[in-house]
Formats: sequence, C-alpha cells, structure tokens
Amino acid sequence: MTQGAGKMTATAETPASGGDKHDAQARSSARLCAVQALYQMDVAGTALDDIVDEFVHHRFGQEIEGSVYARADEAHFEDIIRGVVREQRDIDVAVNGALAKGWTLARIDATLRAILRAGVYELRRCKNVPIKVVINEYVDVAHAFFEGDEPGVVNAVLDKLSGTVRKAGGVGDAAAGSS
Repeated sequence: MTQGAGKMTATAETPASGGDKHDAQARSSARLCAVQALYQMDVAGTALDDIVDEFVHHRFGQEIEGSVYARADEAHFEDIIRGVVREQRDIDVAVNGALAKGWTLARIDATLRAILRAGVYELRRCKNVPIKVVINEYVDVAHAFFEGDEPGVVNAVLDKLSGTVRKAGGVGDAAAGSS
C-alpha cells in the first residue's frame, strides 16, 4: 500500500491554523495514511486504536521496506479515521447512492472504498478545507494507487456528494436528498 506515496503532491490548501506549504503537505500525508489505515482495518481487521498507534508511533516519518512515510498531520489523520469509523453507516449510504447504477461499496476495491469513505468524511466535517481541495487531494490519493478509471470514480462521487453534504451539514441528509 505504500507504493506511490511519493507521487502525492500538495495542493493549495489553507489550514485552519493559517499555516504554510508544510502544513498542506502534512495534511496530504495524513490523507494518504488515513486511506492506508482504513484499508488495513477493512482487509486485516486491525482495531482502530491499534492502527492509530501503529501509524503515529511507528510509521510517520519512518522508512519501511524502502518507502518513506512523510511526517503527517497526526490530528488530521486521527480525525479522519476515527470519524469514518464513527460515521461509516451514513457515509456508506451516501456513497452507495452516488455510485453508478449496479455498483455498491461492497463490490468495489477495498482501497477505493477507503478513499471514498475518507473523502466523504472530510467533505462533511472539515469545512475549513475548500471542496475543490478535498476532491483534488483524494483524486491524487487515487492516482497513487490506480492507473485506470478509479481516480475518475473518486472525482465523480465526491463531486456529486459535495454540494449536498456541505449544504445539509451531514452525510445522512445528503443520502436522503434533502438540502
């Protein structure tokens, strides 16, 4: 899962702290690591607290099997994965509603599933980050893992959900189609 981590590029993001490019890069790294952590939880069944500990204390800023894990925004990383776990039912309903006819989260690749869940969570809860930045960041994450149509799927699903999720203030409202 760490292949492609070097392909990530920072986007123009203004963190809540009014930080600089380093803050944006740390958030980009947090997003990539959150997707990796969600994937590991999904596939290997790793417990939430164990995965947080593993990434924060043993991966961030370390070289593992030839891949370097950049220093990540630990608070953002933890917010994303804990938030996805806490709100997964609502997130999944929204994503299932936004996928093309005949497709469900259960049917798609585990990495793509993790990317979509993290992206929807961040659209919903990280209102200090512009919608375009969230979408672009998760499309970049998808490019780190996929060479096919998957980045386009991420773009389409997050774009479709972005307006209703932000307007309604929550995933459940977006899934129900209210504004």
